Amino acid sequence: MPSPSQIIVFATPAFLLLIALEWGVSLWRGRNAYRLADAVSSISLGMLSQTSAVFTQLLRIGLYTLAFDHVALWRNDAFWTSIPGWLLALLLYDFCYYWLHRMGHEVAVLWAAHAVHHQSQDYNLSTALRQTSSGALLGWLFYLPMALAGVPPLVFAIVGLIDLLYQFWVHTEQVRRLGWFDRWFCAPSNHRVHHAVNDCYLDRNYGGILIVWDRMFGTFKPEDDSEPCVYGTRGLLQSWDPLWANAVVYRQLVHDSWHARRWGDKLRVWLKPPGWRPADVAQRFPRPAFDLDAHRVLYAPGMERGLRWFAGLQFVALIAGVSLFLWHADQSSTARNALWFAVLLACQWALGAAMQGRISLWLALAIEAGALATATAALDMLHWHWLFKPLTMVFALIAVMQLWRGSTAFSALAKPARGACWLAAALAASLAGDVFLMLPDLFIPGLASFLLAHLAYIVLLRQDAPWFAHRPSLAATLALGAGMYAVLWQGGLPAALRLPVAAYVLVIALMAAQALGRARHLGSKAAWQVAMGACFFMASDSLLAINRFVQPFDGAQAGVLSTYYAAQLLIVQGWLARGASTSGLTRSSSQGTIEGSHFQESSVDSASSTSDKQRAAMASLLAD
Repeated sequence: MPSPSQIIVFATPAFLLLIALEWGVSLWRGRNAYRLADAVSSISLGMLSQTSAVFTQLLRIGLYTLAFDHVALWRNDAFWTSIPGWLLALLLYDFCYYWLHRMGHEVAVLWAAHAVHHQSQDYNLSTALRQTSSGALLGWLFYLPMALAGVPPLVFAIVGLIDLLYQFWVHTEQVRRLGWFDRWFCAPSNHRVHHAVNDCYLDRNYGGILIVWDRMFGTFKPEDDSEPCVYGTRGLLQSWDPLWANAVVYRQLVHDSWHARRWGDKLRVWLKPPGWRPADVAQRFPRPAFDLDAHRVLYAPGMERGLRWFAGLQFVALIAGVSLFLWHADQSSTARNALWFAVLLACQWALGAAMQGRISLWLALAIEAGALATATAALDMLHWHWLFKPLTMVFALIAVMQLWRGSTAFSALAKPARGACWLAAALAASLAGDVFLMLPDLFIPGLASFLLAHLAYIVLLRQDAPWFAHRPSLAATLALGAGMYAVLWQGGLPAALRLPVAAYVLVIALMAAQALGRARHLGSKAAWQVAMGACFFMASDSLLAINRFVQPFDGAQAGVLSTYYAAQLLIVQGWLARGASTSGLTRSSSQGTIEGSHFQESSVDSASSTSDKQRAAMASLLAD
């Protein structure tokens, strides 16, 4: 029998086909129900929910099974696997789901998980796939009555999947009222009300399959044609970042709990309804009042044509990758699953950041290639590793050159932009070092290449800051470097390598000191991002040296390469972002407005033109 993860894989083509059908119907009716970035973001969050569930099944199924084994009052598997038993189990599940769903809107810590599903300002079938990755942490508690009633774990898992799959089709605006069906079942009209932030619709219609529960417990509200639904959450996400989508409400709760003066308020923040804040916190950290008209404006960062193609192709690749992961997850080890989960998460984050304009598509490709290079090395997939490892630096170089070409210095080639020149030199030397270290007996050329890369980084970091502007940082990095060298010496560092390694340790310690001093001097977020990258370099090289010269250890490849790529890409992005922060330029946003049933988004050509101007301006900032 297929596992629940494999059933999701089977259902995925049907989901995508129905999404395509809804899109076609909406176009035929003259109102496009989909925006590419929003749909990709919603489905990406659904992917993350399913891939993370591989590691949280113990909380939902495992703890349910434990409770069933010890507290079930009535054990009769023959009944529960009969037709009446299946129907009763589904009814019980839907009843428990109603209360979980309702409490998810009435208790702040539960809302922190459930809010993910409500964040989209669009309402279509892709919204149905937008699911939380943290719901399993507390959600299992609400299904314990079924374990008490003796519903077997297999029956519980299957009716839960049925309840979940049913709710897919109700997330659409293309199906209007359904008469008698709306009175008994959760239907599109009823669920549109549930997703709306209008005052008259707020916190209504919680039913999963049956809407009868809402009628019984006073939470039912019919859709009113004179009050069009406005979707999203009160406090818009305004991001395509899947990690931030899952963390944003938790972060707000932590903030308010931390700053509350009374210990009781620190606890009540988590247990009160969403939006409740201690009086002292609300006074010190006020938030704007809810404005329905402001929520009609859709979050829509401009995406040029190339980025749209990139997002579409990456989306297809992600679906394929997630499907393969889910299909094999139950037969794979936890370590292997963790590696591939990390790769998929890095790819999802990079895609969201690129669509949002936080990074270029070339840097997104570098992040993805780095994640794949790390996983393939750790799993001894050497041929794939030999492909992805050099590709990472190639994509990073292209990201730098893409900005460099916009400057007048590039066309003249007489005075190259010094910042971009040194950054490109560091990346090129790193690329050479990567290639040398993949080949046998070329450790010394690889070490020399990375030594040159670090020297180039030191010169780069000197462009806009004094030498070693923070002396305590210099002392700390030199002390750490000396300590690491002592460990290597005692661990058996070969005599022939003692001098080259000493020079290397000194240079990387100086690079980290220069980066930290620069961050203290400039004080910008981008500068601290570069400094963090330099510290990751020290961590990566320390892991590499310990594994090679002192004591090999499990997970060395994953540790060395993950910190290495974090170092490189943080420095690249931090340096490139410096131009944007200096000039005050930000990615253009095309804002759509919901007016009844109409939505208008600014043209791609306009976004592309603005993006070209920003790229040229940012490139010029890399010059003298």
